[in-house]
Amino acid sequence: MASDYFNRPARILITGANGQVGRELVGQAGADVFFDVIGLTRRQLDITDTAKIRQQLEQHRPDYVINCAAFNRADAAQKQREYCMRVNAEALQQLASACAELDIPLIHLSTDYVFDGHYASGYRENDAVRPLGVYGDSKWQGEELLRQAHARHIILRVSWVFSGSGHNFLIRTLEQARTEVELVSVDDRRGCPTAATDVARVVLAIVKQLTCGADAWGTYHYCGAEITTRYAFSEAIIATASQYEALKVERLTPVASKNFPTEAERPASSVLKCTKLLSTFGIRQRPWRGELVSLVRQLYERF
Repeated sequence: MASDYFNRPARILITGANGQVGRELVGQAGADVFFDVIGLTRRQLDITDTAKIRQQLEQHRPDYVINCAAFNRADAAQKQREYCMRVNAEALQQLASACAELDIPLIHLSTDYVFDGHYASGYRENDAVRPLGVYGDSKWQGEELLRQAHARHIILRVSWVFSGSGHNFLIRTLEQARTEVELVSVDDRRGCPTAATDVARVVLAIVKQLTCGADAWGTYHYCGAEITTRYAFSEAIIATASQYEALKVERLTPVASKNFPTEAERPASSVLKCTKLLSTFGIRQRPWRGELVSLVRQLYERF
């Protein structure tokens, strides 16, 4: 495939094109002469529909498939286990099998939720998994089914993804800061926020290297640089937004996660070690603070 790269753009088909990372992938790839991008929303391609998967792959004949489709609402997953497993595990197996039959490499996004969060120093790709809830379990099972179905795959685990659209920590915090005087945020969960723009950058950089002949299939980790807490991340969001708007919030109160119960248990540590990605592809982590400042500025420019 390396020789084709210099004769024509690499055609990539993106599932879940309406999600946080899917939107960024479509936008960034669409602005890059190296790519011919096909972005499919859930309405255009529901990956639980086996026949539709095959139809779309045969119609578009992509060089790569990037799977961003997922059921990623951790709390809702506790009550919708069957559907969550269907989307994150069974459907992924179907997609992987179809890609394998047509010899199309598959890049798939996974999550830090496959771990239990007990390693405060951070998780490597080969550390033992122990999901705490249905969502994490479904993603882990999906990973395993993908590995069995298709040798030419990349699994990229990411954590604490934020963007300027959809349901994510940044948007929720901004909405609350505009309407509430006091906010609370847990201060005993550690992780590395990761901008969807940054995830898209990494995925496309990987695809370019694969297209140029890199033979480095397998599982990798990526997250933004600098470990923080949910509380400190909230502080950074509020401080950044305050440069553009007089927010209503006056107090941000730290709380222990045990006093802030949720349907699904979250990992205490979502820190991912990214040295394998650096040594294999030369891709470095970007500081999440810079990505946050840029994203918030863009949000207010739209208003």
